[in-house]
Amino acid sequence: MSKKRGLSLEEKREKMLQIFYESQDFFLLKELEKLGPRKGVITQSVKDVVQSLVDDDLVLKDKIGTSVYFWSLPSCAGNQLRNVYRNLESDLQSSKKRHSELVDQCQALKKGREESDEREEALAELKAIEQKYNMLKDEMGQYADNDPAAFEAMKEAIEVAHAAANRWTDNIFTLRQWCSNNFPEAKEQLENMYKEVGIADDFDYLELSPLPLSSASN
Repeated sequence: MSKKRGLSLEEKREKMLQIFYESQDFFLLKELEKLGPRKGVITQSVKDVVQSLVDDDLVLKDKIGTSVYFWSLPSCAGNQLRNVYRNLESDLQSSKKRHSELVDQCQALKKGREESDEREEALAELKAIEQKYNMLKDEMGQYADNDPAAFEAMKEAIEVAHAAANRWTDNIFTLRQWCSNNFPEAKEQLENMYKEVGIADDFDYLELSPLPLSSASN
């Protein structure tokens, strides 16, 4: 046998509303949890289903003393539907008004833009100007390297790199001198090691060559 299909949330809401409409009475939650299964709504679902009805204003609740009572009358659903209808009607009228405004704006924007020889010439001229602008923009990009600010930044970066390179050169000279003083018997092995790591006989401090003048400074 196929397993019986459970009720959907909407079906559970309808079943719980039937309890209120048929009795038109006030209920505690524990009473609704007992009545729910008679309509096919399991006890564990009653609380959530009732709360969803409260959230949609289809069921009212109020605390009296220490107890919370729930109730709903057919008129409550009617009032709620009427409120929804009024809201939808208001939204519809606002949408119609906005649509009318947009149509008027569209018609106003079309004025002066009718097809004509003058308009075609103006559009062609605008397109030519845009193409010229893009060409000049690309040409300016080619001269970006000659920008004075970029040239100065590059000059400062070179000076920093030069100082750092010579600082490491000085550290290497200091380390070689220390090795020579502390391991004189390993002079030959040390020399071979220096050559292996790229420290040749002509290893020395770097000289900073003068930079060519920037064309931007001309």
